[in-house]
Amino acid sequence: MSIESVKRQFKEQNLDLVITELDESSATVALAANAIGVEPDRIAKTMAFRLADKDILVISKGTARIDNRKYKDYFKTKVKMLKAHEVLEITGHPVGGVCPFGLKNKLEIYLDKTLDSFDHVYPAGGSPNSAVKITVEKLEEVTNGTWIDVCK
Repeated sequence: MSIESVKRQFKEQNLDLVITELDESSATVALAANAIGVEPDRIAKTMAFRLADKDILVISKGTARIDNRKYKDYFKTKVKMLKAHEVLEITGHPVGGVCPFGLKNKLEIYLDKTLDSFDHVYPAGGSPNSAVKITVEKLEEVTNGTWIDVCK
């Protein structure tokens, strides 16, 4: 699935977005920033979490970290990240290529406020060697993302 499902979504929704397939790995924020040639904060890191009744995605700037207190205050539960095999099963994307596009299952998507200072960012494109340049406004529109403040 992965990169093909992302391409399919872009085509089906007539989105003017391009997946850049890189010659090198972009599986971590540092690798992605280096491969694309941008600062690490511009990498839109997509993290998968399990709540009591559903799984969700939270997207933040590359160097942001989840603030346990803010997360618990917002979601009313402790932080529980999905394991790698769960991420693949739920999203259809492998760790290192997780993105909010072409998802295997419908997931609620949250955009952390750490993204709001950028004009455009680079989430993965469904594989550990891909990226999509997208404006933050378009990311919000395409994902139907809800803005939150759960990172530091």
